[in-house]
Amino acid sequence: MEFERGAPELAAAVRRLFDAHRHKTIATLRRDGGPRISGTECEFRDGDLWFGSMWMARKAVDLRRDPRFALHSGSDDPPEGDPSTWSGDAKLSGRVVEDAERTEPGGERSHVFRADIDEVVWTRVGSPADHLVIEMWRAGEGVVQFRR
Repeated sequence: MEFERGAPELAAAVRRLFDAHRHKTIATLRRDGGPRISGTECEFRDGDLWFGSMWMARKAVDLRRDPRFALHSGSDDPPEGDPSTWSGDAKLSGRVVEDAERTEPGGERSHVFRADIDEVVWTRVGSPADHLVIEMWRAGEGVVQFRR
């Protein structure tokens, strides 16, 4: 994965955030171009990000029609008293490639998607806790960090 090769420290932090919670939130595009938010699970395997969908669920239909997506890691609330110890949250976006269909135990079919990642963002509270630290990676551009 280009992201892991180009930004290994950021990739490790983002992976920890995605691995910290089972359920993530994915945004896809409806037929009319409007956003659709769905729950999903994902996993990093063999250097790639993978996720699935129930057979012909709205999320899968959206992705088959328009492969663009955004995925949010989920996060805990910053600790009271010292928000700078908060690990933050992560977002990534890109396009999916439908890799295969699989048959689940019980005979149900499902979709399997591999993500081609274009952008990754890690947001956390700085120290002192009077600003946010945002690290962003974009394909072909590398990592930039800014404060707000």
